[in-house]
Amino acid sequence: MKTAITRKMHFNAAHRLHNNQWPNIKNAEVFGKCNNALYHGHNYELEIKVIGFTNPETGFVVDVKDLKRIVNEKVIEPFDHKNLNLEVPDFEETIPTVENIARIIYNKIREEISEELDLKITLYETPRNFAEYPA
Repeated sequence: MKTAITRKMHFNAAHRLHNNQWPNIKNAEVFGKCNNALYHGHNYELEIKVIGFTNPETGFVVDVKDLKRIVNEKVIEPFDHKNLNLEVPDFEETIPTVENIARIIYNKIREEISEELDLKITLYETPRNFAEYPA
């Protein structure tokens, strides 16, 4: 039977939802306040769930110290207190919606975690709005 271990972390970041292919009026209609040209910020809450069989020698699915290091290096350091649109290359061509941010975080962590383990990302933009990847 598989077991899931979850690590909770957080970061703060600013962003703007804006599609450069659209006129400003359409961006304002679709994205509303989130299209503010001066940007806006969130206190993101991140849950990283790793699912797999417990190692009989360690009792771990994954060593949480290693998981913390990976998430710090791949997500927290590059995203925390940054303007995602302007300072994070992952969003040069990608609108930083909570869905896209969760997918990008998944891909960054996935490349560091054993293929034998399943991975799920839950990213809270607000206490009531969050994305899960994969769904």
